[in-house]
Amino acid sequence: MKEDIISNPVSERTVLVGLITPQQPEAKANEYLDELAFLADTAGAVTEKRFLQRVDYPNPRTFVGKGKLEEIQQYVEENGIGLVIFDDDLTTKQVANLERELKVKILDRTSLILDIFAKRAQTANAKTQVELAQYQYLLPRLTRMWTHLERQRGGIGMRGPGETQIETDRRIILDKISRLKAELVRIDSQKSIQRKNRGKLTRVALVGYTNVGKSTLMNLLSKSDVFAENKLFATLDTTVRKVIIDNLPFLLTDTVGFIRKLPTHLVNSFKSTLDEVRDADILVHVVDISHPQFEEQIEVVNRTLADICGKDNDKKMIVVFNKVDAFSYTPKDEDDLTPRTKANVSLDELKASWMAKLSDNCVFISAKEQTNIDELRKKLYEMAREVHMQRFPYNDFLYQTYEDLESDDTAPTSDKE
Repeated sequence: MKEDIISNPVSERTVLVGLITPQQPEAKANEYLDELAFLADTAGAVTEKRFLQRVDYPNPRTFVGKGKLEEIQQYVEENGIGLVIFDDDLTTKQVANLERELKVKILDRTSLILDIFAKRAQTANAKTQVELAQYQYLLPRLTRMWTHLERQRGGIGMRGPGETQIETDRRIILDKISRLKAELVRIDSQKSIQRKNRGKLTRVALVGYTNVGKSTLMNLLSKSDVFAENKLFATLDTTVRKVIIDNLPFLLTDTVGFIRKLPTHLVNSFKSTLDEVRDADILVHVVDISHPQFEEQIEVVNRTLADICGKDNDKKMIVVFNKVDAFSYTPKDEDDLTPRTKANVSLDELKASWMAKLSDNCVFISAKEQTNIDELRKKLYEMAREVHMQRFPYNDFLYQTYEDLESDDTAPTSDKE
């Protein structure tokens, strides 16, 4: 059985392909390709060119039209391209036809994400979850994975019509999926015991779009050394650290980032990781405010949280707008009569609008430059104190406010491990 479901396109030169449709206008299609290029870079590929085609719907045979396919084929042949990545999921028929026409390796968005997940997974838990997602992705695509599909098994006990190889392979994969699911149930049980052993400490979970700075913020608040870099899905394994702010302890969890067009089965396979989100008392939604489409990223995260925690999710939440140091805008000239866009809105205007929309449950910071971190600590303290008081109402010390503690020379004021 082939273990490497998707080969790793390390140091490969690639081109990206996307569509402009009535449901996906040109601006959004370009934005998705920007994200796809970032995914390709994270996987180790170098993007040489992008192709976009305006159509009403994807070609059922080759995803793009005949003319665009010939254009892609010519560029691939003339420039020695070895990999073509499509921004949407491809059917078995489309992949087979594209491989035959282009004579290079074909990946879609999901297979690229799975490749990154397989590369990033470190613990047995993450590796098992990634393997399950890979097999679930592979199962409906078996017809292009083998060249011996129509052979029949012979030998003793296999007289008559026999069993075609694809049926055998499908049964093997289904058995493998069953074993992986059973293994994840066992892991879930262990994780559940670990969560119970943590007692009744307040639990705070960092959630957000991928590459918004969750791990950097985790390191800053917990004084730990969680792996963080400017790549998508730098964190796959859940990390839990104990944090103490002014004598108030709580558990801080770093979770896997979300992304647009993330397949449902991928979310399901990471159930044990996302259980940390379900069990959290407070969610810290980290947002990259320097990203031009941060509002859409917020919607993606909120939809995913609704899938994880239910639509009636009533968890306490604080929205942390990170990367204010990287925020930029272009002020409009007085004689510019064109409509105003998001690119013309200043940070102060955003603060005013979002502060009004979210009341006091948001803060603007830079984890990299450690800007406004004290305000974040204050908000975390107040929210964690409220949860703690409900569980331990006899603890009079925690009835003090953050300001009381700051003015009390006898109270500890620094974070501890």
